[in-house]
Amino acid sequence: MPKPFHIAFPVDDLDAARSFYAGVLGCPEGRSSDHWIDFDLFGHQIVAHLAPATGRPDPS
Repeated sequence: MPKPFHIAFPVDDLDAARSFYAGVLGCPEGRSSDHWIDFDLFGHQIVAHLAPATGRPDPS
């Protein structure tokens, strides 16, 4: 069995991240704060960190 990994990634909307990772993918939510959410992805820890978009062009 592979060793569990930890990965953190930026998101600009924690509610949308929660909806996708917990709601769509079914990842159980672990600890969280106003700035990040831990999820369990098949025994691996993935962490969505709030990093609001700044200076990026609007894709619309």
